[in-house]
Amino acid sequence: HKRPDSSNQEKPRLWAELFEQLDLNKNGLIDVNELRIGLAARGLSWSSVEEQIVRAGDVNHDGQLDFEEFTEYLRSHEKRLKLMFRSLDRNNDGQLDVGEIQQSLHNLGVDVTLEQAAKILQSMDKDHSMTIDWFEWRDHFLFNPLHNMEEIAQYWKHSVMLDIGELLTVPDEFSEKEKQSGFVWRQLMAGAVAGSVSRTGTAPLDRLKVFLQVHGQSSDKGNVWRGLHAMVKEGGLTALWRGNGINVLKIAPETAIKFLAYEQIKCLMRGSKEAGTLKVQERFVAGSLAGATAQTVIYPMEVLKTRLTLRKTGQYSSVADCAKQILQKEGILAFYKGYLPNMLGIVPYAGIDLAVYETLKNAWLQRHTEGSPHPGVLVLVGCGTVSSTCGQLASYPLALIRTRMQAQASVKGAPQLSMLTLFRSIVAQEGVVGLYRGIAPNFLKVIPAVSISYVVYEHMRKVLGVGT
Repeated sequence: HKRPDSSNQEKPRLWAELFEQLDLNKNGLIDVNELRIGLAARGLSWSSVEEQIVRAGDVNHDGQLDFEEFTEYLRSHEKRLKLMFRSLDRNNDGQLDVGEIQQSLHNLGVDVTLEQAAKILQSMDKDHSMTIDWFEWRDHFLFNPLHNMEEIAQYWKHSVMLDIGELLTVPDEFSEKEKQSGFVWRQLMAGAVAGSVSRTGTAPLDRLKVFLQVHGQSSDKGNVWRGLHAMVKEGGLTALWRGNGINVLKIAPETAIKFLAYEQIKCLMRGSKEAGTLKVQERFVAGSLAGATAQTVIYPMEVLKTRLTLRKTGQYSSVADCAKQILQKEGILAFYKGYLPNMLGIVPYAGIDLAVYETLKNAWLQRHTEGSPHPGVLVLVGCGTVSSTCGQLASYPLALIRTRMQAQASVKGAPQLSMLTLFRSIVAQEGVVGLYRGIAPNFLKVIPAVSISYVVYEHMRKVLGVGT
């Protein structure tokens, strides 16, 4: 039973009836509470959607909708839904089928099987025809300012909330609306604060990692504990946090530059301002280039971080003093030592991180097709942690060589080894294991770093008013 299109004369009558049903206290106005009760009675209970509807339709800002505002909201929202319906209806037959739903999700970066697409379709398909006509589409979304297609993709954005000490992951995709509302910068700020707290919390293990990368280690057991003990002995308890200040300072510029570069590269790749979301391969290319851009700009801070981390008591009085000494003794090029292995390390890191994340994401979606598209905190954090760790594992030898090159202080007459020479000499002296020195403290800090950054990130989102 397909209903005839309600004529333009009939529509106001239907809307008037609807308004009357929703206006519980019959004062000619609908407030958030009435809307909530009315929508619940219709079996529609989207989270906090009533506030969004009232906010969107409330022209005179009195916190309520009169009949005029209500019908105007429905009219403009229906127009948007019609456009969306047409854009999804690829063969223009006035029906959405399973293939079209699958394709639209694929364009948003979420790959689902035909069975999964069928389940999504069935949730809207009132007459069980296995297609959705315009009325079913409109009825399903009329009181839902969220677009359900994007909503599913939304949960699986690779979040900025996880900071495991490296910022080489591919940035998130943000919609135009999110960019215009200032949401993006609040989100990035929440991520930066979370990263700062998590890096400070795991700084002793990070410092130990740098030490082991540069000085190597004997193969005794318990070297993590012994290493930390030696640092405390050399410079007191605060010595464990050497180099942490600049490590935290570089989060904000790196995050901002990377995001801006990613958006620019995205525009260039798509050749238009209306870029839309990128496919996984395009995200990898854009993300790697954005990462390289950010690293190029902040790289001197990386060198300073390594030098300050390795410093002995009293060697440098401050960050500025450290920069001044490097400049005087070694010249400006010293600030780009280890730049090449660092750049080369971005590609395997970003590539493997993204590939593993997409694989885990799709594996989860294959298994859980029913119910909410939200995978839950543990699944998201778990996938993010595993993928970042795999990325780190793949690029670790390059990171180790980068750190060694950064640490080579130009003492007159000391050999300045190139990347390949250093690589050969480590393998010759210590074997392939030598390329993974310091990986134990590195992996030890992953779980605490992720946990701290997630908790702080969620708290910061509440403080900054970023919606869930």
